[in-house]
Amino acid sequence: MILGIMQPYFFPYLGHFALIAACERWLVFDISQYTRKSWMNRNRILHPKQGWQYISAPVSNAGLGIATEQVLLQDLARSRSALLGKLSQYRRVAPYYQDVIRLVQESFANVTDNRLVTLNTEALKAVTAYLGIPFNYQLCSELELNFPPEMGPGDWALEISKQCGATTYINPASGKDLFNVAAFEQASISLGFSEFQPYGYSTSGLEFEPGMSILDVLMWCSPADVKAALTNNHTISIATA
Repeated sequence: MILGIMQPYFFPYLGHFALIAACERWLVFDISQYTRKSWMNRNRILHPKQGWQYISAPVSNAGLGIATEQVLLQDLARSRSALLGKLSQYRRVAPYYQDVIRLVQESFANVTDNRLVTLNTEALKAVTAYLGIPFNYQLCSELELNFPPEMGPGDWALEISKQCGATTYINPASGKDLFNVAAFEQASISLGFSEFQPYGYSTSGLEFEPGMSILDVLMWCSPADVKAALTNNHTISIATA
């Protein structure tokens, strides 16, 4: 079983979905300490005049030491309205505007509480369904996981992989320095590193910016083209000690 474990990001960039598509099981890592001003509650879309602008879901209790699963949204309805307002700039220029708006509305409509992790997970569900990508997910906070008292940053994935019965764990290549490859090999778990090459697309008069939220990509590109990019622009290398 190929496992991926990532924090719940707010409408993340395309490479996040390439990693989801490569995994057979996905764990939303909501038991770690929440990081303020991170991609967990904000992302970027194009600015109507130049460059990019932030989109966000403001939170009400992002104090030091709080777990991600405990982070609460300030106002779900206001976040929805603000996001739809910023996305309205795409109305007359982006060919898939209406589809993306429905996707965003679905994401917010399916939120059953006021937790950030719920919103972000519903967004992942909506996007993967739109692209036709299997999304077999669970929240880490809902699993009965047991951890040693002392762990380094790279130990979480190994311990979770062991307890979930993974044969392969895949992590973004940007974090490869955190991992002890020999420890994974000793546990008979392959350790893969994911790299996503930049994906360019036409933005019809607006200036293209790389690394935008998935919402920007979906405004301009068909689901079939985006799904193809998840494979064509994505490589996974298996590490050896």
